[in-house]
Amino acid sequence: MHLALTTVLLWAWGGLQAFEIVEKENIFQKTPCPAFLMFENAAYLADMSFELPCHCKPEEVPAVVWFYQKHLGSSHTKVLTDFDGRVLTEAAQVRVGSDMLARFSIRMFSLLVFRAQPEDSGLYFCGTRKGDYFYAYDVDIQNSEGMVATFQDEGQEPFADEYYGHLHVFTTFWEWTPCDRCGVRGEQWRIGLCYLQSPDLSPRYLKAVPDVVSCGSRAVPRKLQTKARDHTPELLVRSCIVPCEKTKTIREGVLAIVNYVSKVGSRPWVPQVPIQFHQQRLGHGLIISCPGARPEHAVAWDKDHQHLYRTQYLKGVNRSMRVFIDHGNQLHIRFTQLDDRGIYYCWRQGVRVAGFRLGVTSRGRYPASLSDPETRSAVELTLIGYLFITAVFVTIHLCRCCCYLFQCCPNFSP
Repeated sequence: MHLALTTVLLWAWGGLQAFEIVEKENIFQKTPCPAFLMFENAAYLADMSFELPCHCKPEEVPAVVWFYQKHLGSSHTKVLTDFDGRVLTEAAQVRVGSDMLARFSIRMFSLLVFRAQPEDSGLYFCGTRKGDYFYAYDVDIQNSEGMVATFQDEGQEPFADEYYGHLHVFTTFWEWTPCDRCGVRGEQWRIGLCYLQSPDLSPRYLKAVPDVVSCGSRAVPRKLQTKARDHTPELLVRSCIVPCEKTKTIREGVLAIVNYVSKVGSRPWVPQVPIQFHQQRLGHGLIISCPGARPEHAVAWDKDHQHLYRTQYLKGVNRSMRVFIDHGNQLHIRFTQLDDRGIYYCWRQGVRVAGFRLGVTSRGRYPASLSDPETRSAVELTLIGYLFITAVFVTIHLCRCCCYLFQCCPNFSP
């Protein structure tokens, strides 16, 4: 009996070991690397995070090293890893404008870049510490500053394609995002990036479609990049409405009962989402970010019971806007006023996830800092005014000197 039981256990243990070996072979299976290094084209919008997998490596290489070059053959190459292939960075700790070396991470041989900026565009190489390259990417980060919003509900149309001889410049749109709200009218949008088609592209760059790459690709000759420079990214927005999930509806009903009971003083008020309190100085700016949201997510903002739709509050719709939503889904309040007080709710992927209770005060000291946009604007205006007065003063005295030198001015002396 014991012999039979031992035999069964050994057979089961052998089967588990065989399963582990197969599982490891499936994960680290050998993929042949190209004999000639090619560059895979990839395009993203500024402030997005992206991942670059190292699709191939020799079996004897235990860790990879990632390198970055601005241009092919550049003498300045950045090493984006320690030489054991281990660098970990948390996305929540990355701030806008941080140096590139503080905005990347390496996990399972893949390179992750957080909140990418246009200056991060370039060539990324996966290789070894000796400088042997296995796989490479041609990354194009397109600037969102000049992005043009198109609202379908208002009958607007995207940019028309542009033709310059054999050069074809057009916009390639991503998939529609989910509806940013549920139970009420919401919005969804899709990002469009600039692409071009030309037979004059470098053959060393991989293309998903023949002769088609993003406008900022290193495969595009400089003379063609100049023609495509004015074709900016686009944002296509339309209305949508989707029902909320039943579990959320039931939860809202329970919370409504709790709120009713709280009004008669039996129980305290229970918010539907976590609420964070912030007190802001009157007349100063404020930027609110939605927790866990990225630029490619469907994010919406409400103030109390007022919905802040992008058709009215998107950045660039009106140049004189004091409250607006930027292309990174952040809510901006410039020169805070007393009527800005309230609870600002944040929706992410169709679910309300957080709230910010804003209080505005006119008392207390507020230390001036150059990191404050209003302080920088005041300093810039002061310097511009000083330079203008100086220029006028110098110009008047130069004119007087020229007049006296050439004796062209009347003499008012008695």
